[in-house]
Amino acid sequence: MGRILGLALAALLAVGVLAAIGYSLYPRISGSSPQGLQTVRGVIGSEKQPFFQDPEVVAAFHKHGLDVQVDTAGSREIATTVDLSRYDFAFPAGVPAADKIKRDHKAKATYAPFYTPMAVGSFQPIAKLLESAGVARDAGGWYTIDMKAYLNLVAKNTRWSDLPNNTTYPAAKSVLITSTDVRTSNSAAMYLSMASYVANGNNVVPDDATANRVIPQVAPLFLRQGFAASSSEEPFRDYLSIGVGKTPMVMIYEAQYLAAATARDKTLTPDMTLMYPSPTVLSKHTVVPLDGGGDQVGRLLSEDQQLQQLAVKYGFRTSNAGAFTNYLKSRGVPQPPQLVDVIDPPAFEPLETMIQGIQQLYKGS
Repeated sequence: MGRILGLALAALLAVGVLAAIGYSLYPRISGSSPQGLQTVRGVIGSEKQPFFQDPEVVAAFHKHGLDVQVDTAGSREIATTVDLSRYDFAFPAGVPAADKIKRDHKAKATYAPFYTPMAVGSFQPIAKLLESAGVARDAGGWYTIDMKAYLNLVAKNTRWSDLPNNTTYPAAKSVLITSTDVRTSNSAAMYLSMASYVANGNNVVPDDATANRVIPQVAPLFLRQGFAASSSEEPFRDYLSIGVGKTPMVMIYEAQYLAAATARDKTLTPDMTLMYPSPTVLSKHTVVPLDGGGDQVGRLLSEDQQLQQLAVKYGFRTSNAGAFTNYLKSRGVPQPPQLVDVIDPPAFEPLETMIQGIQQLYKGS
């Protein structure tokens, strides 16, 4: 009997040791905090989940006495439907959602610790095909895509097989950039921001009346896609793993592509490339503190040099342009072009009007 009890205790001890090892190696997204640390809970856009899961990021917060636990949701969902009373901070991917959260919750401050331009993940043969059609331009290692010329193709429901001298990708499907679901996700909302700017005669959509006027021009970008994922990570992973057959062009954050490139992710193949929309939008990832703990997280993300450097590791740009440039150079990744054709997104209300209008068209289709 004693021998059996001894074996049982040894087994329990082994399980405890393994659990402790697992606990130390794999940071949590949600759960109990280590003893002596203040738990701070946030809701973030999914594109920042790898950053918050990084053991170095976890350790940096621990050094300041914080155990930061996060859940993920689409940025529009964070601003409109998520119960923020459960959280100490919200961290959407864009300013329009952050501004609404700040107003609704009477937050005293916001922090924008890093940002990333919107970009289109594509392939060299696709980029060259669009270049020959007058839609893209080689920017030396990367490409730009003329949004006005692209919208003209969409307005005509142009198919890849319709493009002149197309022998590289003669697919019969429509020329469309794959995006996330505009009803939930910030990356799709930023895509809508760029498209609506062009549709409004190269002007930011200022009000609901203008928003309603441009909906018919921009809605096909989303309605013709069929199913769209709610999270920006899913279409990017499809782009990496499935390739050009499914996703010849995908709207992503530049940071997603650069993080894969600097990590030397083997799913990122030599024929893959980025195309930068012209105009493009900067997605400013903005912390909205909902209490003192959330404010401390926002300050640390903006001011702590270790956290700032770790943000660069995940492809984000910070106020220290040299850190971004040097890190890409150290990893052998070409420097992105200097972006000059950058616009602001609409305010939350006209952007929401366009999204709701497209949502109604989804229901009627």
